[in-house]
Amino acid sequence: MAKSTYRAISRKLPAGLAVESESRGFKVIMDEPTSLGGTNTGMNPVEALLAALGSCQCIAAAESAKSHDIDLKEFWVELEGDLGIDGCRRGDPNVRPGLQEVRFTMHIKTDASQDKVEAFQKLIESRCPVGDSLGKGVTIKPATIVIER
Repeated sequence: MAKSTYRAISRKLPAGLAVESESRGFKVIMDEPTSLGGTNTGMNPVEALLAALGSCQCIAAAESAKSHDIDLKEFWVELEGDLGIDGCRRGDPNVRPGLQEVRFTMHIKTDASQDKVEAFQKLIESRCPVGDSLGKGVTIKPATIVIER
């Protein structure tokens, strides 16, 4: 089985809760809104996760459209998810700290038939690695700790 390894580095910035993440020379700032103690300089990690899922689906659609005879004029995804705030912010052991559910709506502008679009939607979902990781789970290995002095 062929496999690619992806890498990223995330660093806490001096102000508030802001974090700069970098991969392949591209940088993203993530933060929390001021109402949650951040400086509101970027989307928070949960919003970025939703955006990653939507972006992955958009890329899968764009990559697959032509070979599946879909004239993809426009494509976008609206996403929302429910987070257990008491679990992540307050440490309540009875509330899961992660997303409980993610819902999304795919919007497609095309002349293709309803049946063809529904089959295409299933194909998009089946080829999205972010959706697969979220939906089927992924093993997260315990952290290795390096103490810098």
